[in-house]
Amino acid sequence: MRLATWNVNSVRARTDRIVDWLQRSDVDVLAMQETKCKDEQFPTERFTEIGYQVAHVGYSQWNGVAIVSRVGLDDVEVGFADQPGFHKDPESEQAPEARALGATCAGVRVWSLYVPNGRELTDPHYAYKLDWLAALRKDATGWLERDPAAQVALVGDWNVAPTDEDVWDPSFFEGKTHTSVGEREAFASFVDSGFADVVRPHTPGPGVYTYWDYTQLRFPKRQGMRIDFALCSPALAARVSGASIDRDERKGKGASDHAPVIVDLQG
Repeated sequence: MRLATWNVNSVRARTDRIVDWLQRSDVDVLAMQETKCKDEQFPTERFTEIGYQVAHVGYSQWNGVAIVSRVGLDDVEVGFADQPGFHKDPESEQAPEARALGATCAGVRVWSLYVPNGRELTDPHYAYKLDWLAALRKDATGWLERDPAAQVALVGDWNVAPTDEDVWDPSFFEGKTHTSVGEREAFASFVDSGFADVVRPHTPGPGVYTYWDYTQLRFPKRQGMRIDFALCSPALAARVSGASIDRDERKGKGASDHAPVIVDLQG
């Protein structure tokens, strides 16, 4: 089974590109983030035409996550149990956003995750980001405690660069989000709970990124970040036979600012 995750940065703007990539890459399950559309606007037919089932959650032109699968799509779940909500006005209802979607695909519980950005260290969105990650970790740890043999994949845009190797210039990010102590500790807590970053062993070294900003010629200058990950439960990590980052999909007209991340599973 081949599993991939990709922040597509608007599924409607890049439908042709995504569909073409799926057909070329032989991916069985694709988790997408930042679809930027409501459910009724998602181009479902384009994916069903090539043999994929579709699950999507989107409430507006922001956020949005999806899973498309050609190996089954069962027990679809919108959001995790303790997922917090957000509103910039603390006096308003903190409504959950379209940032998490789970489904079982060929026995693997896949979660498509779009972790909050955080914006700035002093912004309420940063506290929301840490709360969101803490709630996800609590639930994910519970899944493993209830079933140590569970095959769970937490995949998506984590909006965290866990080490200095994961950014093109650590000094550039001093005092900014994505590399702060709080965010890195939050990411590490998943590893401490038993989830493994299964892509890094197959894509080692500095300069290996998944995201390049559209501005300042970041992509041709190779000034990127590694912020898209697949964290797998122990039982699933044991099945990983390979992984890669398709940097070529960041090239050309109409590309997302993220590249697809691919994980190959045995059995």
